[in-house]
Amino acid sequence: MSTVHRDEILDFVTYGEKRDQIRDSAMAAKERRRVIVADVLTFLFESHETVRYQVLEMVRTEQLVKESDIQHELDTYNELLGKDGGLGCTLMIGIRDPEERDVKLRTWFGLCAHLYVKLDDGAVVRATWDDRQVGDDRLSSVQFLQFPVGGRVPVALGCDHPVVTAETQLSEDTRVALTEDIEAVS
Repeated sequence: MSTVHRDEILDFVTYGEKRDQIRDSAMAAKERRRVIVADVLTFLFESHETVRYQVLEMVRTEQLVKESDIQHELDTYNELLGKDGGLGCTLMIGIRDPEERDVKLRTWFGLCAHLYVKLDDGAVVRATWDDRQVGDDRLSSVQFLQFPVGGRVPVALGCDHPVVTAETQLSEDTRVALTEDIEAVS
């Protein structure tokens, strides 16, 4: 997948002038790549456009001007993109009640090992994740995942955790978007 390069990042003043248009396009890109499983697991497959938008927002919010700071944001957010024909995504666990969320994030510890995509031939590809996000006894409500699909586009996304078991078929629009992402190269 194509990474975001420094020359694609506007200064925060110029970005502010173009923000509405860039944001509208990024939100449309996110919508095509959003998949909900079991009502509480929202997966957002990241793309060049979604990562560029996130970096631009950080530059604007933090009013970054130093090249090293901007490069740090690029390096950080580019990690979210799929590697070697794979797909990267952000998982957001949406449990509104703080007490219920705390209990479930402890009960669901180890959830990432139960996340998968299913390919058109029925093959299951398990998620990999960043160990830096995993605590000793509690899951973080935001996880950054990779699905090493080897250039293939999944047809479903699911979870087979003993407490959370569900699978969602990907829409045709999502599959087209993921195909575009996998085929995009740096």
